[in-house]
This record gives sequence, C-alpha cells and structure tokens, in this order.
Amino acid sequence: MIWNKEAECMPFEERGKLQLERLKAIVKKTYENVPYYKKRFDELKVKPEDIKTLKDISKLPFTAKADLREGYPFGMFAVPFNEIVEIHTSSGTTGKPVVAGYTKKDIEVWGEVMARALCMVGATKDDIIQNGYGYGLFTGGLGVHYGAQTIGATVVPISAGNTKRQLEVMLDFSTTIITCTPSYALHLAEVASDMGITSKDIKLKAGCFGAEVWTEKMREAIESKFNLIALNIYGLTELIGPGVAQECPDKSGLHISEDHFYPEIVSIDTLEPLPEGEKGELVLTSLTRDGMPMIRFRTRDITSLKREVCKCGRTLVKMERITGRSDDMLKIRGVLIFPSQIEKALLEIKGIEPHYQIIVTRPHHLDELEVQVETSKEIFSDEIRHIEAMKKKIENHIEKSIGLRVKVTLVEPKTLPRSEGKAKRVFDKREL
Repeated sequence: MIWNKEAECMPFEERGKLQLERLKAIVKKTYENVPYYKKRFDELKVKPEDIKTLKDISKLPFTAKADLREGYPFGMFAVPFNEIVEIHTSSGTTGKPVVAGYTKKDIEVWGEVMARALCMVGATKDDIIQNGYGYGLFTGGLGVHYGAQTIGATVVPISAGNTKRQLEVMLDFSTTIITCTPSYALHLAEVASDMGITSKDIKLKAGCFGAEVWTEKMREAIESKFNLIALNIYGLTELIGPGVAQECPDKSGLHISEDHFYPEIVSIDTLEPLPEGEKGELVLTSLTRDGMPMIRFRTRDITSLKREVCKCGRTLVKMERITGRSDDMLKIRGVLIFPSQIEKALLEIKGIEPHYQIIVTRPHHLDELEVQVETSKEIFSDEIRHIEAMKKKIENHIEKSIGLRVKVTLVEPKTLPRSEGKAKRVFDKREL
C-alpha cells in the first residue's frame, strides 16, 4: 500500500523542482531567523539568493550535533517560542541533549511521513499497531503514534519494557504490527519461548524496527522467531524523529521521504559530495521543517544512495542499510572495524544466540578485542572440548570477516544484559 502516491511516486524531474523550491525557502528562513545560521552563512560569504540549483547546497555550511548543543536549549528555533507546541530531546548520553522544537505544522508533517512508513510495512486502518518505542522526550513513541493515527489504525501505546505484559497484550489484543528496536524484538521472542508462546499463537504480520544498527542476519532471526516480515525504519531527533526513511517489502533499501528531507552522501575524510552509489556519510537537510530547520546535518551514519523506480512503484531515493557510524568505528591495531561486521559474523554461526558484547582494552600498550557471546543451552552444557572447539570456530570466522584476531569468551545463555531500547554492544575501556 502507498499512502501518498502523488508524493511517493512523483517523477524524478518534478520532484527535483519541488526540492529546489523548498530548499530556497528553508535557506532564506534559517538565514533570517536563526542567528547561528546567519553567522555561518556570513562566514562562508553565501547568501540565500546564491542557491540557484540543488548542487548549490554544497555552498552551505554543515551542521553537527555539537553545534546544536551550543544552542541549547532553544537557540536553533526558527519561530517564536509561542508557536512551539511540542519539544523532544536526544538521550544526551554524551553531553547536553539536542532539543527539537515542533510547531503544529511540523507535527502534521511528522504524521504524514510516518504514515508513509507504516504503510510500507503494510499498515491499514484495520491494523492493531503495538508501539513498543519509548514515549516521552524520545521521539520514537510519539512518531509512530502520530503516523498510526494519521492512517486511522488502532495504536496500542504500550511503550518499552514490561516484556511479559507486552506478550500478553500481543495475544489478547491480536496485535498485527509491532514497532520496537530489533534487539528488543529478539528479547521478546526469547521471553515468549520461556512462556511457551509460539508464532502460531500470535497474529503478527509485520514489524517496524529501528533506532539502532542491525544486520540482515538479525532480520532473519526475528522473522523466523515471529513468522513476520521485519522492515527497517530510520530517523533522528535532529530532523524530525522516525519517518525520515523506511524500507518497503522489496527489502532493497530504505525510501527517504526526500520531498521533506534532502539527502547527500559525503566523504568521511574530505566531506566532499560523493556520486550516487558510493558509500560515505549521510547528510540531511530538512526542506519543510518549520520550528527547527536543519541545514546539511551530519548524521554520522554510513550508507549510500541509489535512484531508481522500485518494484513497489515508489520513486523516492533509496538508502542502503546503515552499516555503522563514522563516530562508532573502532580502530584496533590499525584496522578499522564496525561492530555490525562482528554481529554479522556471529549470526552466521549455528548455536550462537544474538546477544553479545564487544570489549576493547589496552593492557600492555596494545589494543585487545574481546567478544563475549551467549551460546545455546545445548552447546554450553556440552563437554569442555566441544565448547573449546566452538570458541575457536567463532574466533576463526570473525578473523576471516574483519581481518583481525580476537578473543572470544562464551557465556551462559541469558547472562548478558538485555535492552528495552537501544542495545549497548561496545564497551571501549581504553584510555585514549
């Protein structure tokens, strides 16, 4: 199902004209109403009237998370405060949180792009959507909520956590669509198994999973445990929240709602624009954001873009699954590694549970990488020689995947911490 056929299936040339029109308007608005952007534009000697083509976006300054923190709390708003009807923030785990302000128009746009996303998952007004994203200052819960209401679906605002209750509601209400992080979906499946609940007992047909990097192998695990189609959603607080991009059932990339969010891919090293198909850092500009427009926001997410008419009929540009973040790369003994590479390698081995931790230390001025992995009950109760053989098998497989020897520690099932939100996988204990 396509929610907004006119927008989602618009011819490329026509959409380009719309994007340029909206880009000119948003650049003018930020220059005139946000002191930070006026200062940055003036430093680069660029004026709103210099934007004559979409390529001219490269003349504009980048915006980084640190810039938004400097404007904390309301310094990036482009409208009078009395026009802001809702405020959300990022987690703030690495400093002051990013504050995002929304006008009534912004909430309507959010509902629109999330309606598109949920329709790609297969949602209609006849569905029951169990929303396992957190409500509150985190954007996940209310983003899905607004989209579900825009469609007219029934939304169950259960939020994150209380896993047994989640499963009881899933059974009692005959939930058809689940939204949560992929790591929490696996935890739900684990608890469901302990409770004797099988995929035949529940009515789920689809899941909308995001807010963390996950692999194709994790998708396969979720789909097999719940007998549903698991699709990837992407968003970030700085742009609007979830709904920036969504995967359709073709599973060939996430469609960006590029009539609202203009995407670029730039080199991680030079920040120069890269051609279509090349992998680099995703940069996004909000084209319709009213309360807090973003110009060339550096997402730090690593992906690539491709423009084609999808099998689903949409012409929206597609971004490849996020493979990692430029600020999450680990440099171990000169080798650059993304945690997702290790996850992919682990999930290719039978008998391994999809729960792991990566621990980086520097005991004798040399980086060491340890991967703690949960095994199945059968393997852990096996003879020591079998456990040792499995350990070596995993170490060899990871080494082939990343080109680096690692230490693998096998741990008992259900001993590693579970997450109700974004899973924390990497613990870097080096003094860098």
